[in-house]
Amino acid sequence: MSSTHSLLIRHARILLPSGEFLLGDLLTRDRHIVEIAANIATSSDAAVTEIDATGLTLLPGAIDPQVHFREPGLEHKEDLFTASCACAKGGVTSFLEMPNTRPLTTTQQTLDDKLKRAAQKCLVNYGFFIGATTENLPDLLTAHPTPGIKIFMGSMHGALLVDGEAYLEAIFARGDRLIAVHAEDQARINQRRQEFAGIHDPAIHSQIQDNQAALLATQLALKLSKKYQRRLHILHMSTAEEAELLRQDKPSWVTAEVTPQHLLLNTSAYEKIGTLAQMNPPLRSPYDNEVLWQALLDGVIDFIATDHAPHTLEEKAQQYPNTPSGMPGVETSLPLMLTQAMQGRCTVAQVSQWMSAAVAKAYKIPHKGAIAPGYDADLVLVDLNTYHPVKREELQTKCGWSPFEGWNLTGWSAYTIVGGQIVYDRGKLNTQVRGQALSFGE
Repeated sequence: MSSTHSLLIRHARILLPSGEFLLGDLLTRDRHIVEIAANIATSSDAAVTEIDATGLTLLPGAIDPQVHFREPGLEHKEDLFTASCACAKGGVTSFLEMPNTRPLTTTQQTLDDKLKRAAQKCLVNYGFFIGATTENLPDLLTAHPTPGIKIFMGSMHGALLVDGEAYLEAIFARGDRLIAVHAEDQARINQRRQEFAGIHDPAIHSQIQDNQAALLATQLALKLSKKYQRRLHILHMSTAEEAELLRQDKPSWVTAEVTPQHLLLNTSAYEKIGTLAQMNPPLRSPYDNEVLWQALLDGVIDFIATDHAPHTLEEKAQQYPNTPSGMPGVETSLPLMLTQAMQGRCTVAQVSQWMSAAVAKAYKIPHKGAIAPGYDADLVLVDLNTYHPVKREELQTKCGWSPFEGWNLTGWSAYTIVGGQIVYDRGKLNTQVRGQALSFGE
């Protein structure tokens, strides 16, 4: 029988589920939190690793519920190992990954292949969406384990584009599994691509895939969700119009998320970083930023995801519209949001709610997202006293760049802990640690 391993974190400022902080100690045994107290006596019955966390804040590990880690088939941009290293450095201890790999994750077989790869390679915990096509309804009903069904209503080509209302309705009408939608209206995008053809300024991207394209698709998804009372999650909400729609009409079974880039970047970024600012749905106006922030603060938007979608600098250096959409984000999301908290935009407890607890609740991930006895020991110790800029050469993501390069941030991880094991320790990764497959209340 293997010996138990314990981790004792001392003198940390611990965020409790109540939103209050306790200055004290936390003890883990094997993969779980067993005790939280002002002072914990060292036990002699197990191998105990100690961390002196003086001056550090202990938060639940972040759960990033929308990432594209590119394996299998697109490993030149990213793979499950490099992406999970980026997660560990960013304080992200679990992720939910999207189906647009090669082959697509649309069957039990392709889902099993990803789970097998992740078990061998991932430093953090993992889950994988099943992708909807117009032909795989049986797989959508039975694939296991998965957080839900991903539907690309627009800005996608090939088998994963499901933009006909009849096909969408067939998916909403059967089963009760969560449906997560990329809500952009493909017909409007196609029409506007023709209108703006021949323009190579990447800023036109935000006009082609405009606010109306997003609103139309979100309205349709909401209509179908209400018709069948189907659990719906709206991915990367980007517009004021969508936020106001949900403010007026948000059934209890609907959730929504926003990315840090839709809160903190806008169309002015094209001038500064060109195609590195190109993503789907696109960056919007400063007004959209403000309305999305307010919706997040008010609970209209439930949580934060990065939509980490790396492409190489070579791919991004092509001329628009031949450039791919997407940007990396798992390494910077927690420090970006904690920096906003330190600037008074929100609280540290709110950031943790949006990046941990609310995600675990929405996807019914047991024992995650809070610091309490019995919960999994997925934790991050952050330094809220020191600022450090985002530097290209320090990034773990294989694509090697960030749209936030040069931003001076606080709240970087000092230690990241996955299942009671230290995976990141002040700049050093322990690449021997492996996360586990997440379960989803099934």
